[in-house]
Amino acid sequence: MTAPSTAPAPPSRGGRWIQQWDPEDETFWKETGEKVAKRNLLFSVLSEHIGFSIWTMWSVLVLFMGPEYGLTPADKFLLTSMVTLVGAVVRVPYTFAVAIFGGRNWTIISASLLLVPTVAAFAVMKPGTSFNTFLLVGLLAGIGGGNFASSMTNINAFFPLRKKGWALGLNAGGGNIGVPVIQLIALAIIGASGGPRVLLGIYIPLILLAAVLSSLFMDNIENVKNDTGAAKDAARDGHTWIMSFLYIGTFGSFIGYSFAFGQVLQNQFGRTPLEAAYVTFIGPLLGSLIRPVGGALADKYGGAKITLWNYVGMGAATAVLIAASMEKSLGLFTVAFVVLFVLSGLGNGSTFKMIPGIFHTKALGKGLEGEEAAAYGRRLSGASMGLIGAVGALGGVGINLAFRQSFLSYGSGTGAFVAFLAFYAACFAVTWAVYLRRTAVQGQASTAAEAKPQLSYAEV
Repeated sequence: MTAPSTAPAPPSRGGRWIQQWDPEDETFWKETGEKVAKRNLLFSVLSEHIGFSIWTMWSVLVLFMGPEYGLTPADKFLLTSMVTLVGAVVRVPYTFAVAIFGGRNWTIISASLLLVPTVAAFAVMKPGTSFNTFLLVGLLAGIGGGNFASSMTNINAFFPLRKKGWALGLNAGGGNIGVPVIQLIALAIIGASGGPRVLLGIYIPLILLAAVLSSLFMDNIENVKNDTGAAKDAARDGHTWIMSFLYIGTFGSFIGYSFAFGQVLQNQFGRTPLEAAYVTFIGPLLGSLIRPVGGALADKYGGAKITLWNYVGMGAATAVLIAASMEKSLGLFTVAFVVLFVLSGLGNGSTFKMIPGIFHTKALGKGLEGEEAAAYGRRLSGASMGLIGAVGALGGVGINLAFRQSFLSYGSGTGAFVAFLAFYAACFAVTWAVYLRRTAVQGQASTAAEAKPQLSYAEV
């Protein structure tokens, strides 16, 4: 192993590139790496946080849009569905962007781009604007969803495997909390009889601040740049798509419910915009705060185990939601929905901890050791995170479209919740079959001389 003293010290700030980065070397990590990694994490969280707020701002703006705007509930669900869709799609190029431009450089660019949807929404947010115009401007807000993919790919490279669950959970949780923050600000504005343009005006200087701070305090890592082939390798790996499916169940739920919760309360339970706003922020807030806990639990007990039992909890909460929806019990419905948010956040943390563990385990299975194995795991896990995040976000599209169809067909969200329950059952089955069942099979086959060795992912 190369002695840490021979490596040039990482730059403390500015646009310089870190030429050598070995977080798995404990001496390097304690003396130099941890401080630099945490600084980059802090400003990555800030940019991603504002990105999430801009992405989900239409979940709030639709609450301001009363009868004078001429939009039906189906129109609003379609609008939020399309915003979610763009946020999912742009995560793919945002993942490549880190390798092309460098993590710091792309954070500056992606933060600055958030001005486009915010200023556009400020310009058109008034009665008399056509639905197609709202839809077009809403699509622009989807770019805020891409910040997550580039941020996770970048931060994954800064931390050692043993710290990834905590670091990725904190990075994502700090970003996710942008959802309840913009909802809380909207609550205050609605309560003060302010309009949607006040909300948008608050975020314009915050976007500029995030871009400037990223420029001053973040770094690029040289060996992450110019590795666009990693995404192709990750796309060829079956685990990327299996984890994408599981992430639909956790993050797809979180972002889908974040967009839909207020509308469900308004349309199914007759809540006013202010009454809905009083409640809608609670679930995303708790779901965001719990995400680092999910990562930390996965670090300790194994992400596959936490994910498996988390899906059991999500299924149980959804069953309660179905009962509350049928009985028209607002209190029980709200509590169960908040619990479902919390579990989705916990599962977000545990699933993302699984990703680097899976690829590190594959590296060991190939006979790689030490830094070589760690580098292999970092390379593929970083690339796969953007793809997994993109597919996972599509779950939010599905949730909003399911609610739209359920309200059109039945006048309530009950039909949608039945579909979600079936999906969580499928996620449980896949988690067990792929990542936990194999351990038992391996134990049964170990006595057979001809049995091929099988990798165990139970601890990832």
